[in-house]
Amino acid sequence: MSTPIPRPGAHLPGPPRSVDPEMIHAEVDGLLSSLGTVEPDPEDEHGVGVIPRKAHILEKAHDVLVEALATVDKI
Repeated sequence: MSTPIPRPGAHLPGPPRSVDPEMIHAEVDGLLSSLGTVEPDPEDEHGVGVIPRKAHILEKAHDVLVEALATVDKI
């Protein structure tokens, strides 16, 4: 007896969202444009603290794209 192969996106919580390319583009563009507004902490002389905040924004954009791809895959 073989184990079924999980479908992409099946692990994502909640109901699938609609796939509106314009909405997805807008959401990702908004996240990416916010990268330029991340200001370093004045007490952080090397600006290292900016990296985790920018990484978090990039991770959110990645999650939006992964969710959209998973939703398309389920349709």
